[in-house]
Amino acid sequence: MNAQQLKQLLNDVKDGRLAIEDAMAELKKLPFEDMGFAHLDTHRELRNGYPEVIYCAGKTTDQVTAIVKRMLELDYSNILATRADSDVAQALRALTPNVEYSTTARIAVINRKPLPQPAGTIAVVTGGTSDMPVAEEAAITAEIMGNNVKRIYDVGVAGLHRLLSHLDDIMNANVVIAVAGMEGALASVVGGLVDKPVIAVPTSVGYGANFHGLAALLSMLNSCASGVAVVNIDNGFGAGYMASMINHI
Repeated sequence: MNAQQLKQLLNDVKDGRLAIEDAMAELKKLPFEDMGFAHLDTHRELRNGYPEVIYCAGKTTDQVTAIVKRMLELDYSNILATRADSDVAQALRALTPNVEYSTTARIAVINRKPLPQPAGTIAVVTGGTSDMPVAEEAAITAEIMGNNVKRIYDVGVAGLHRLLSHLDDIMNANVVIAVAGMEGALASVVGGLVDKPVIAVPTSVGYGANFHGLAALLSMLNSCASGVAVVNIDNGFGAGYMASMINHI
């Protein structure tokens, strides 16, 4: 249930279109719904402004499908399923035709009610092309939450002139998401160039001493640039969500 649906419920009671007992029955289902294998948080959009997001890794295709089916029945606005494989996407298309799937980001999107976009832009910047899966997870997450996203890929510090050629777009953004593996230096460089929040995303891209993203994570955490905050390794979703919250303030 979202804020609009709750207002409608209260107005129906106020105007006599709905009995108090029936309204109470609806409100009893408000916090969550027990599906046996999952507790669907039906209250999250009302609390946080965006409904529960499905993390598909570790779930079976049948479990993901059952959750999405119930979300559709409950008239959820937009549905986002992260770390979804092609089998999940195919199963979801059997439920509803308007499923968009990104093989790069491994995200399935059911966009039922496009949200109004704020004036600001979120810039998603990557060190290399290999960082794109994480960057696309961030970009698509931000887009479905109603944001204008500018993608600036493969502009890492190994060729600083590439980054500087996009400086206007980066400096004009309300929020910058800096996605990089290897030594993760991109976040510090971007943080030293802009007066807006920078969300750093370390990726597991790199050779042995990168330690599957740990080196980039520690580098970003130790950034000497002010205004740089760091999410977990490969957590494009978390970066996109946080950037959206900042951009909507």
